[in-house]
Amino acid sequence: MGAGRPPQVTVIGAGLGGLSAAIHLRLAGHDVTVFEACACAGGRANRLELAGLRFDTGPTLVNYPWVFEELFRAAGRELHDYVELRRVDPSITYRWPDGRHLTLSSDIERLRAEFERVEPGAARGLDRFLEDARDKFRVTFGKLVPRNEDDPVRFFAALAPRELLCTALWRSMHAELRRFFRSRHILEALGSYAMYLGGSPFGLPGLFTILPYGEIAHGLWMPRGGIHALVRAVERLARDLGVEIRTGARVERILHRNGRVAGIRLEGGRAHHSPVVVANVDLPACVAELLGRRPPRIRMTPSALTFYWAVRGRPATLGRHTVFLPADYRNAFAALLRRAELAGDPAFYVSAPAPGDFETASPDLSPVFVLVPVPLASRLPAADWGAQAARYKEIILRRLAGSGAELTAAHIAAEAVWSPEEWRRRFALYQGSAFGAAHTLFQMGPFRPRNYSREVRGLYFAGASTTPGTGMPMVVISGRLAAERIASHVR
Repeated sequence: MGAGRPPQVTVIGAGLGGLSAAIHLRLAGHDVTVFEACACAGGRANRLELAGLRFDTGPTLVNYPWVFEELFRAAGRELHDYVELRRVDPSITYRWPDGRHLTLSSDIERLRAEFERVEPGAARGLDRFLEDARDKFRVTFGKLVPRNEDDPVRFFAALAPRELLCTALWRSMHAELRRFFRSRHILEALGSYAMYLGGSPFGLPGLFTILPYGEIAHGLWMPRGGIHALVRAVERLARDLGVEIRTGARVERILHRNGRVAGIRLEGGRAHHSPVVVANVDLPACVAELLGRRPPRIRMTPSALTFYWAVRGRPATLGRHTVFLPADYRNAFAALLRRAELAGDPAFYVSAPAPGDFETASPDLSPVFVLVPVPLASRLPAADWGAQAARYKEIILRRLAGSGAELTAAHIAAEAVWSPEEWRRRFALYQGSAFGAAHTLFQMGPFRPRNYSREVRGLYFAGASTTPGTGMPMVVISGRLAAERIASHVR
């Protein structure tokens, strides 16, 4: 693009990926303007107000906090000056219909005792698992995740033979976990992380045992004021650095001439010209809707059906974060991912924040958030989501009652429900996918959709459907990688 002053950059979308890209580009000397369709920043990590309560719409916990600390330190700031993170421990409890339960913790002695309770002898397996996954985690975040690399040979050549061996890419996640544990409850709890990567523990590579390890080793955290308080902190950092952020500004087209990006056109027809555009819009949706081209063939993660309940009192025995797993675990994955069936016995997640986690104008009400992974909306075009929401609500309340939680329909003072179609409409999610492109073996690293367009020069991507992947820390890293890609092209 030539030497001289760094070119002006337009960012589409003020999700965490877009904000991260904007911050790194501003630090590199670019003038940056961010256009966000919604009334506030955050993308899927948005906020909802109901009956005087404030809800996080999507993610409810922070993992890998050092990723956010590094973002702020790149700007010479400290994360804790912008937002307070509080450790959540014990972290997540898993419950089964037979009454069994298992609770994870970053207190290793406590966790060893819990595993031993579930499976005698499992404490030794836990020690071996943590040692093995520690190596995987170090290799992944030290040599694979933080790099822009399009060539598979060069990507894996960064690993020594022993490091390549430890990735267990040829073995399934479930098979890798079985090297250390025999209890179905431990295997199912640790394997359930696969669901949010758009895969099954019986199909995803063994490398992904780093997911439960990462949360055990580095903890789970709740920002004071909820996840959106973290979004606001990142947004404030961007503004402090001089990034211009315009909310309520929907982009309807990416402009390009002669194979080079020229800017954007906003809803209403006004154009904003710039020689570099970063799209923090779900990549295939961006290609289809903002470029008007055929989107790449990508396997996407499932959709989600979410409930937001303002509940009278606080449900007894319901912890902050609980995952309810079905009786037939393997079949539930097959129904979700392969057969595209709406399960009669679904897995689902419940968040019931403790008093003090959120500021509230309703002291007699508590927020409860429920997320049910469901098949891609594109595979269920005739679904009646109103009827399905009513059916799932009944199933969820029955499972809650079976766990001892005092929460019935009569306790729910107000309710909002977001169907997969609602998620798709609000945030332009491709096929209604809740978490972006899936993490199959051939959608990882150099096989994942690239963070730049090979058809329109000057167009770059950040977010869950490009490199390195899905989840808040990953999309923050994606913003940095997009900025680094731009720097390598602007010479």
